[in-house]
Amino acid sequence: MRLYESVFIARQDISTTQVESMADELAGIITNAGGTIHKREYWGLRSLAYRIKKNRKGHYIMFNFETDGPTLKEYERIMGLNEDVLRFLNIRIEEVEEGPSIIMQNKGDRGDRGDRGDRGDRGDRGDRGSRGPRAASFDNSADVSKSDATEAEKASKSSDETKAAKEEE
Repeated sequence: MRLYESVFIARQDISTTQVESMADELAGIITNAGGTIHKREYWGLRSLAYRIKKNRKGHYIMFNFETDGPTLKEYERIMGLNEDVLRFLNIRIEEVEEGPSIIMQNKGDRGDRGDRGDRGDRGDRGDRGSRGPRAASFDNSADVSKSDATEAEKASKSSDETKAAKEEE
């Protein structure tokens, strides 16, 4: 028997309990055929790098197990038929790593972000001074039409005055 690591991604719209029961069924395939499960981790609901079958997130589960070739083929066949499984990957490994996987180790490290103390106190920024006059609005078509109308009135008045001056002569 050989050691394998298997990671599969389940759809985002099923519950965590449904994911755990699905993982139990898949683990049962291995154990019923004489294999052993060395490690099982639920990595949680994580964002996908790209959409898979219209899903943007997925439940990640990782197994480390020992089994023979025909059992692995049956395990892969059932995972391929299960419509709740988006993707899976099985690889052969030399030995099972003790302790939590790197994903589980990094899961707890997000607490170091804290209150973002490296930014300093941004509470009182002081007086920033006057911001100056407000810019004209983008919809100034009404203003343009008013100025065009006044120019047209002036032009018509001046033409009327020139006509009147010619008539007097």
